[in-house]
Amino acid sequence: MLVQIRQVLTREEVAHCRKVLEAAAWADGRQTAGEQSAKIKLNLQIPENSPASRELGDLVLRALGRTPMFSSAALPLRVYPPMFNRYDTGMHFGAHVDNAIRYVPGTNGFRMRADVSTTLFLTDPDAYEGGELVVEDTYGSHAVKLPAGDMVVYPATSLHRVNEITRGSRWGCFFWSQSMVKDDGQRAFLYDMDMAIIGLRQALPDDHPSVLALTASYHNLLRRWAEM
Repeated sequence: MLVQIRQVLTREEVAHCRKVLEAAAWADGRQTAGEQSAKIKLNLQIPENSPASRELGDLVLRALGRTPMFSSAALPLRVYPPMFNRYDTGMHFGAHVDNAIRYVPGTNGFRMRADVSTTLFLTDPDAYEGGELVVEDTYGSHAVKLPAGDMVVYPATSLHRVNEITRGSRWGCFFWSQSMVKDDGQRAFLYDMDMAIIGLRQALPDDHPSVLALTASYHNLLRRWAEM
């Protein structure tokens, strides 16, 4: 399931992120890649423990808290501290699958499972060429290139890549979530149900029997599938 979420960050928040990142020190992105990914990864990242990364990570987490569609799509139990990267001309990231287990920085070896991947765009599409995030699933390839402030949520199990930048520079934020529902098929089913409930509530009173029945079924399925 691939879900695009509009205007997670305001234009003012995007501008603030850009200002902080422009003044930050960038490092080789391969420093945080696994052995296999390091062979196909060519980009720059902000060190995870830097003041810029912590400040902007908190900003992104606050934005997620006011974004109901993210909660509906990811059903997050834990969210990895957001990270920030950039792809300049000639940079790319070949096809790969994200690591299943992540050690959370700033903890005493705490680990989390990466079920859901998220990319938040910080550069508008007309500022660069190439740089599409391409996600593979059972329905084929999906190329994603969104306005600054928008983000895409997709299964961490997906094979995906970032196409080479041929002009300009693409800046973004990325992170993973451990979901309460680790199975992507079950998560997708619950997301579709939630969207149907929202639609019904717009058309019918909240106490309509159909709204109540579908809402009850959603929560009972979540109760059955959720891991806490």
